[in-house]
Amino acid sequence: MSLLPTTNPYASSSRHRRPTRSIPLILRRLFRFPQMDFEFAIWQMGYLLIAPRRVYRNIYYHKQTKNQWARDDPAFLVLLASLLCISAVAWGWAYGLGAMGILRAMVFMVLVDFLFVGSAVATFSWFVTNKFLNHNAMAQAIEQKVEWAYAFDVHCNSFFPVFLILYVAQFFFVPLLQRSSWISIVVGNTMYFVSACWYIYGTFLGYNALPFLEHTELFLYPIIICVFLFAASLFGFNISQSVLALYFG
Repeated sequence: MSLLPTTNPYASSSRHRRPTRSIPLILRRLFRFPQMDFEFAIWQMGYLLIAPRRVYRNIYYHKQTKNQWARDDPAFLVLLASLLCISAVAWGWAYGLGAMGILRAMVFMVLVDFLFVGSAVATFSWFVTNKFLNHNAMAQAIEQKVEWAYAFDVHCNSFFPVFLILYVAQFFFVPLLQRSSWISIVVGNTMYFVSACWYIYGTFLGYNALPFLEHTELFLYPIIICVFLFAASLFGFNISQSVLALYFG
């Protein structure tokens, strides 16, 4: 008679635990608010405005301790989504949208502007960086790849200045932006131009911080397109009025 067990008593429990382990930690912690470090998230938001490179210098420490480039704490994501909801309430109140209108604005700002568009941009950037900008094979080093979660982190970091300009600052300039004057065109279009350039520059910093990527300056090239579009728009196209009409009718 064999003294070794013929079945593994822990097999069933490990099978039950496997699906949980396959879920990214940031998603498992999404609603565990006491475990989130909101103080560090606020610190990151502040430095994204005054010294964004310092934020990305912290990813090296995170890589050494957690063995991943992406965040594992959803505090930044939750805080930014909450700020978008507050912004939707303010915009809805200003335009008299009512409860259902405010709810629709929340859904559009958080799910479409932030998550859906951000996921599309992150997926495109993730594919481009791993396919064309990764030089691991040339360096003959341990293979490293850009995590999709890190690509989405870059979007979140770059989106925060955009939020402050287009969702907060623009709110206080609405009386001026709704006028039919060249000044309103200049002010409104400048807001969208600066926010676009800031987003592009933030995206460049995010990928430039990864040591295994090369030619990340390619992410800066869309600024040239923004310059031409901004100059052309000053001849009579009010971007702010068009976007606000799309959102709030």
